[in-house]
Amino acid sequence: MPLRLFLGAVAGAALLGLAGCAGQPLPVPETRIPVPEKAPAPVRDAAVALEARRAAMTFVQVVERVEPVAEAECRARAPQLDCDFLILVDDRPGIPANAFQTVNERGQPIVAFTLGLIADARNADELAFVLSHEAAHHIAGHLDRQRENASAGAVVFGQLAGALGARTAAEVARAQEIGAVVGARSYSREFELEADRLGAIITARAGYDPLRGAEFFFRIPDPGDAFLSTHPPNAQRLEAVRQTVAALQAGG
Repeated sequence: MPLRLFLGAVAGAALLGLAGCAGQPLPVPETRIPVPEKAPAPVRDAAVALEARRAAMTFVQVVERVEPVAEAECRARAPQLDCDFLILVDDRPGIPANAFQTVNERGQPIVAFTLGLIADARNADELAFVLSHEAAHHIAGHLDRQRENASAGAVVFGQLAGALGARTAAEVARAQEIGAVVGARSYSREFELEADRLGAIITARAGYDPLRGAEFFFRIPDPGDAFLSTHPPNAQRLEAVRQTVAALQAGG
C-alpha cells in the first residue's frame, strides 16, 4: 500500500494531488534561489514561498521513490512487522528541524518530518537518506529493543539502590528512572549506526546517492563521545555509510 502523505499549508492543494500520482516523478530543480540581502519585502517573500514549494515537491517525489523500496526491505527482513509506512509532516511553525520514527496504536510505522528539516535539506539525496534511516529504525526493531533496554536498566538500578541503602520508595523510583534512561541509551549509538547502514542500502536502491545524502550529518552538531550521547560521532556515521556503499558496489 502506498504511503499516505500529509502536507500542511506550505505544500498547498496542488502538492496534495501530486502525492497520489502514479508513474515516474518529474525532476524538480534543487538549487536555492539567491535572494539579495536587501531585496524588497515582496520580492523576498515571493522567493521564499517559491523555495518552500520546491522543497515540498521534492519531498513528495522522494517519498514516492523511497516508499516502495523501504516497504520491500521491511517485508524481506522483518516479515512479522507491519510494513505499511505512514509519512507525516508536522507543519506547525517554529518547530525545530527533526525527523523521527514511531508506531501508532495498531503498530503501524510512522516516519514524521518537520517543515524545518524539509527546508534545511539541500537536495533530494539528503531527504531520501533521512527517510531511509528512519524507516530502517522500524525494520531493525529499535523501538522494542530500546524499551527492553530501558526496562532492564530500571530493574538493575532499582536493585542497586536497595542494596546500597535506599530507604524510601521515592529513592528507589528515582534510581529506576535513572536506570531506564541509561538502559535506553546504552545501545542507542549502535542502533543509529545500524540504521545508517540499512538506510544507505534503501537510499541506493531507491536511486539516490547515500554518500551525498549523509552529508546532512555535517550540518548538525557533532555529539562526539559525550557520555550517554544517543548518536555516534558524525565522522563515524559517514564511515559506516561509506563502507556500506563500497559493499554494495562490490556486489555485497
